[in-house]
Amino acid sequence: MSELLLKNAVIASPGGAKRAEAPAVDVLISGGVVVALTASGEQLDRAAEVVDLEGRWLIPGLWDHHVHFTQWVIRRQRIDLTRTSSAAEVLELAREAVQKAPAGKTVVGFGFRDGLWPEPARLSDLDAVTGDHPVALIAGDLHCMWLNTAAQQLVGVHTDDTGILREAESFAVMDRFGDPADLTPQDYQDAAQAAAARGTVGVVEFENADNASLWPKRVAQGVNQLRVEAAVWPDYLAQTVKSGLRTGDLLEESGLVRLGPLKVISDGSLNTRTAWCWESYAGLDPTHPHACGGPTVPPQQVRELMRTAQGAGIAAAIHAIGDRANTEILTIFEQLAMHGSIEHAQLLRWEDVERFARLGVTASVQPEHAMDDRDVAEAYWPGRTARNFPLRSLVEAGVTLRFGSDAPVAPLDPWMAIAAAVSRSRDGRDPWHPEQRIAVGTALAASTGGPAEVRVGAPADLAVLDRDPYHCTGDQLRNMPVAATLLGGRFTHYAL
Repeated sequence: MSELLLKNAVIASPGGAKRAEAPAVDVLISGGVVVALTASGEQLDRAAEVVDLEGRWLIPGLWDHHVHFTQWVIRRQRIDLTRTSSAAEVLELAREAVQKAPAGKTVVGFGFRDGLWPEPARLSDLDAVTGDHPVALIAGDLHCMWLNTAAQQLVGVHTDDTGILREAESFAVMDRFGDPADLTPQDYQDAAQAAAARGTVGVVEFENADNASLWPKRVAQGVNQLRVEAAVWPDYLAQTVKSGLRTGDLLEESGLVRLGPLKVISDGSLNTRTAWCWESYAGLDPTHPHACGGPTVPPQQVRELMRTAQGAGIAAAIHAIGDRANTEILTIFEQLAMHGSIEHAQLLRWEDVERFARLGVTASVQPEHAMDDRDVAEAYWPGRTARNFPLRSLVEAGVTLRFGSDAPVAPLDPWMAIAAAVSRSRDGRDPWHPEQRIAVGTALAASTGGPAEVRVGAPADLAVLDRDPYHCTGDQLRNMPVAATLLGGRFTHYAL
């Protein structure tokens, strides 16, 4: 592998000066690793390809630690419902889509959030605007679907008069509406390239699929812009254990794909009102059997799955959104003396914040969800929102944070997570629980998966920025211009 010299770079750092005062350095990359940082202009006695960064800022490349990549790719082919705020608005978009759709082609939409709709979903209303054309509308949190009668007949399900399928019943048929087999390598390349253009160098893949087999094939087909940690779902755990693969093992010769952790969904979501909580949801009868949400997979079953993974050297990444779910999963980590992560860690009891730190469990959080969920959280978890995404409290307790998007729930763009964590604000609104804001450097470290600064000896997974992230507002972080991205010293995005 040839050597590369990045000239006139400014290493972004918390105490760094602004551009006029910042010292420039030259960064030598060899064998995919940063091997030297020297004052700009010093002669390095070796031949190398030279790229002048002209005073731009350099940071480690960013990771999205929680994606559903195929769902993110498919989202680009679905009707966008993310800006809707009522059933009426969704119905109008569905009506327009049916009018334009070829006969027999199922219309699929994504992104509605019904938690604050002024009127409930009704199957009769959806049927009235779509007729006998199959229509499947997927919620923005991926935990429920709104199906018309024709779509229900197509996949052999039957709902109540709302037309809504939730949780396991929804997951069971979701892939029937947009077959991943129809996606091309180019579709994946386009999505990976778009991620690289935002400074992304790696993702943790939580798609409910045989990720350990699929991703090496994609890399061989040219989807080589990202590193991938391929998670294992329960349906694939036995075959993974039998194979002898352990978390961190390479899965293909280029070194881009490694085996990730076991993924289990232990509870639901806030918008779907299925996240497992200690207290009931506001407005729901406390005597209702599901007034507090509930487990998707019973704790005893989660424990057995984690025990199996632990014995095979496979880490655990367990979805838990409600505070009761987080308590239960932390208890399992403690019982097994097992390390790993809780994915989402959205609503926490204060005493469980300390448990994360004491047990060494990583909080893998999606800060942009705080911006998406702030209003629905205030509606259904009143009096509890101070414990919603308590990032600063987690940091002060010594908990390791990792940031992700949960794409397609939020866009695959780490700068959105960084901006949300730093500002707790979006679209000009007042910060939501500003006491839980964290520093830029802390947010960057949660997004790089390691140090927030470029260091000698680290992989040359780098992002070149046109702004200094340590002197940016929240909006400027959200719209950070990325001039280049390197993966192992190879440019995956170049706009210099």
